[in-house]
Amino acid sequence: MSFLFGGRPQVSSEQKIAQAEAEIDMVSDMYNRLVQSCSKKCIDSAYREADLNKGESVCLDRCVAKFFEVNVKVSEKMQGEAQQKQGGGMFGM
Repeated sequence: MSFLFGGRPQVSSEQKIAQAEAEIDMVSDMYNRLVQSCSKKCIDSAYREADLNKGESVCLDRCVAKFFEVNVKVSEKMQGEAQQKQGGGMFGM
């Protein structure tokens, strides 16, 4: 009933669990894409040493930084577009 008076509706435990599971899936997917992309770009498939060499290490560091930078920019862009659609939906006609 609180939503009738301007409050937010209560979210059930099942909904919270579903949201948490969806968030875990998204983070896991992002991590897997990051590992796949940066490994393919920076690490030779024919392993010569057990440890990363300096070039591979630097490449991975830069790749991960760029991946996160692009991810933040895309997220900000998508949020901006979503807000424009919500705000401009009524007045855009």
